[in-house]
Amino acid sequence: MKVLYFAWLRERLNRASDEVSPPPEVVTLADLVTWLRAQDEILDHAMANPAIFKLSRDARIVPWDTPIDGAREIAILPPMTGG
Repeated sequence: MKVLYFAWLRERLNRASDEVSPPPEVVTLADLVTWLRAQDEILDHAMANPAIFKLSRDARIVPWDTPIDGAREIAILPPMTGG
């Protein structure tokens, strides 16, 4: 599955996406984020406050407890600022 990073998160990671194959125990989006953070120190630091992020499964914003089974694309969306 593809994991997409947006806005300042993409800039901090210096990449727009990753192709990942999470282990079977990764069942929900919350599990996926935990697993991704354990794999990548920079992502872990950037997501120090995970509650501020929204998650998308196949282009739809969904709750963190959404299953990842069958997902093709997951997006991690940091809060945006604007004016």
